[in-house]
Amino acid sequence: MAGDEVPGWDAIDGALARLYGDAEPRHYGTLVKWRLGGPDPLDGISAYPRADPVPHWHLVSYGMTELYEKESSNADESGWGFEFTFRVARGSAETEPPAWALNVLQNLARYVFKSGNWFEPGHHLNLNGPIALDRPDTLIRAVAFVEDPELPAIDTPHGRVRFLQLVGLTLDELTAAELWRVSSFLDLLGPRLPSYVTDLDRPSALDDPATAAAAAAGSDRDGSFTGSEYLEVGACSVAAGVATLTIGAIAADTLRRMIPARLGHGRPLVLHGPGQPIRLEPGVSFGIDVDDATLVLTLPPAAVTGLAGVLRPVAGDHPVPGFPLTVHVERSEIRSATSGEVVRTIG
Repeated sequence: MAGDEVPGWDAIDGALARLYGDAEPRHYGTLVKWRLGGPDPLDGISAYPRADPVPHWHLVSYGMTELYEKESSNADESGWGFEFTFRVARGSAETEPPAWALNVLQNLARYVFKSGNWFEPGHHLNLNGPIALDRPDTLIRAVAFVEDPELPAIDTPHGRVRFLQLVGLTLDELTAAELWRVSSFLDLLGPRLPSYVTDLDRPSALDDPATAAAAAAGSDRDGSFTGSEYLEVGACSVAAGVATLTIGAIAADTLRRMIPARLGHGRPLVLHGPGQPIRLEPGVSFGIDVDDATLVLTLPPAAVTGLAGVLRPVAGDHPVPGFPLTVHVERSEIRSATSGEVVRTIG
């Protein structure tokens, strides 16, 4: 793909040449580019087979940045400012990277292009199902993002480009990261995940008691640095001076731990649901207010403790003792990512 007409692409190739020399990767191009109405935002993905520190494929995207010409008004960054990388475990007989990994990169790129929401180091995402749809047995069902440990940011003719690596996580690891600081939690996992290689067959790192204890201690000491939670069911109504916070049962256990980890350390927590955002704010006395279309609940320490105490995945109304606040929990239905059928009910 070298050539004067693709300076952004050439800059990425140059960064990879500094790491891989003349090694030729497996490259997977897009037949009809996104800009021409095609379905895939990434124009290409290169995959390098690696033997160290464990056998894996090192995937690098082309298309989150301005590969051909400068189109955005931001002179400092090229396109979205990053390209994806992804390291996935490689079997001894594999000659091609797994198709699911290529699909994950295209799906994440599609999300960014359609929503306008981009990713940065420390961001994380629940995938609402197995990362590989043909592997329902895998525990890897979430991702976090770090700067690629081997690809530092580069300056290109179209602006700066960072290489943002996906790291596959289990759901309990995702919760532990949210309850602490994502970067600190990933640092803790580093010795267990060399180069942050995603392995569909691995167990949760929290199965190790020492790792689980270290994550819990970090959360207790530092609190949570996750400022927002996104809920499929989330709303708050006020009637006769009583606030009713409505959530899905699936979110109850996470919020039970998240609210003290945020408010107990003097930090607010914003809940985003289908309707009006809800801001839980630490304070001296209980209060209900609306600020710029956000409903604000100010909670003193006793209310924080009481709220955490009634948050449980049981459908129904759960009043917070001593405060004009009730939690209404609705049953959550877990559906198959392939068939759409309800496979489990919580609450």
